[in-house]
Amino acid sequence: MHMLNVGHLVETLGRFVHAINGKHVDSIEALRPAYAEAINTLRPAFLPAQPEGIKIGYEDSPWVDHCKQRSIFPHIVGPASPSDGPTREEWDRQIIAALDLIQDIDPGLRQMVDLFVTDIVALNSGADGGGSANTMPGVVMMSPGGTWMTLDFAECIVHEGLHSGLFVLDSVHPLFHLPPSELEKDEHRALSAVKIGEKRPLHAAFHAAAVAVPLMYMESHQGEITLVDQYTASLRDACADMQTKRDRFTEYGQLLLDEMTKWVEADPLDFDEIGHGITSPEFSGYRPQVPA
Repeated sequence: MHMLNVGHLVETLGRFVHAINGKHVDSIEALRPAYAEAINTLRPAFLPAQPEGIKIGYEDSPWVDHCKQRSIFPHIVGPASPSDGPTREEWDRQIIAALDLIQDIDPGLRQMVDLFVTDIVALNSGADGGGSANTMPGVVMMSPGGTWMTLDFAECIVHEGLHSGLFVLDSVHPLFHLPPSELEKDEHRALSAVKIGEKRPLHAAFHAAAVAVPLMYMESHQGEITLVDQYTASLRDACADMQTKRDRFTEYGQLLLDEMTKWVEADPLDFDEIGHGITSPEFSGYRPQVPA
């Protein structure tokens, strides 16, 4: 799938960097520093992205104040309580272990995380989930559940990392003919694969479907079935509903939707296809026309 293919995301990220600051990136090693430099023009000056690595923060991170002031992720930052030293140490340990697990499951997924995720802010809020926003490029907000294992941390990181990748992808290769404000309207809403049975704005429904795929892939790789069982039917329903609104998608958006629809309609699901698609050259060369 193009949306998960590392080569395609690398190409897209290079175009994003050039669009932001006019720089051409000539190597994969230079891409993350160039991305950090580019998104620093979009982030508050006192919250810069590091050129490499992932910075871990907690409820006293300036990002939390930033979110509170702008009503971003109120369900995560609002109820957050102070975290003690042992809790922070455990979060650090689990995040590091999660990154190692992502590498073990698929080095391509780890490369995607290393490119797009610059900050993880872990909070004690009881929300049991995460968040990312196009106004906070590179940042993953995380509220670990009390029973979370390493795989749960890994899935949250990949989930939000792919959201970040999709924000960049949509800015370079637009997915929809209509702006987000229009897609909020009732006639453009579609079923969510994650918030099962709920209709969401079309761009949010597409994001939810796209991030469900790697989470199912990761669980299948680890011999788990919870999300595979939970999302298979809802992802099929979501794709079918989005197909009834395909005229709102650009040609490129339709391509991604069709790929996802074809994959989820197969019985049984072919997770080897997802693993192949993450690194396969055949998915990295698509160059949709970008409107002038």
